[in-house]
Amino acid sequence: MKQVVSMTQAEVAAYVQNHLYKNGINVVLSGGATVAIYSSNKYVSKDIDLVIVSVEDRRKIKKTMEEIGFSEIGRSFEYPGTEFIVEFPSGPLAVGEEPVREISEIEYETGILRVISPTECVKDRLAAYYHWGDQQCLSQALLVAESNKIDLDEVKRWSKVEGMDGKYAIFSDMLVKKKKLGNNISN
Repeated sequence: MKQVVSMTQAEVAAYVQNHLYKNGINVVLSGGATVAIYSSNKYVSKDIDLVIVSVEDRRKIKKTMEEIGFSEIGRSFEYPGTEFIVEFPSGPLAVGEEPVREISEIEYETGILRVISPTECVKDRLAAYYHWGDQQCLSQALLVAESNKIDLDEVKRWSKVEGMDGKYAIFSDMLVKKKKLGNNISN
């Protein structure tokens, strides 16, 4: 197996997640790292957000992380010689007011990574745009949507539940324009 310092962000996430799982700790990757994965690293994130799916004792997480060489710095964990920071946001695993509906599994040399699906990733990024006006997250949602198969009907349904039909229309129009631009470039 690779040394941690030579692993990609996704490989580190899979490595950590699998070690946690062996110790009875269930987590799912969410946040900016999912954008990096689903955009083939067109977006760069240094954090690895592993959302805790069940109630866990922080001391158990700390002990488990220390077993594989990570040190707790404040509320996050770092490995010497790497640029990635592992954080454990507490659950529930949700986007806006709804629980995450779809988890994907991606196999790496370092283990199987449980990660929110591309559709859930778009919803996660849109939630920050919808509720806090985060334009970077809107750009990230577009990046994931143009690079992956997304259930746009589900995103539209969820947006309506969030009370964000108008902002969804902005996202949808921008996505259509980006896809047209992309098609014109490749012709």
